[in-house]
Amino acid sequence: MKKIIFSLLVMTCFAFSDNEEPKVTTYSYGHNGMEYVARNKNGMVIISTFNSKMTIRQEIAYKIYDLYLDKKLETDKKITVYGDEADVTGKCIIKKKDNLTTVDFYYESVQWCSGHKEIFQKNTK
Repeated sequence: MKKIIFSLLVMTCFAFSDNEEPKVTTYSYGHNGMEYVARNKNGMVIISTFNSKMTIRQEIAYKIYDLYLDKKLETDKKITVYGDEADVTGKCIIKKKDNLTTVDFYYESVQWCSGHKEIFQKNTK
């Protein structure tokens, strides 16, 4: 009797286990806006994000500023920013005018730590 119950329990575990591949979904709406404004010896730097996810937008903006200070950003290049909750891949556009620098970061995909991946897809309506 114990063997039958144990076998039934093991089969149930296998039947309801989550063996699926990580899920990939798209999203059409994200947050756009200025996330971080900083002054440094060269002037002012404004970090803006587009198509961002609300829960990680500020953390990613701070990390983009750190990458900018380390001179690891190039305009029109795809980069991946590694965060605590998710890794974000996107494109940076850097513009300079006098002592003002703007860094615009456009989210393309978000790889969450859970394995779920979200890809930004522009709404065509």
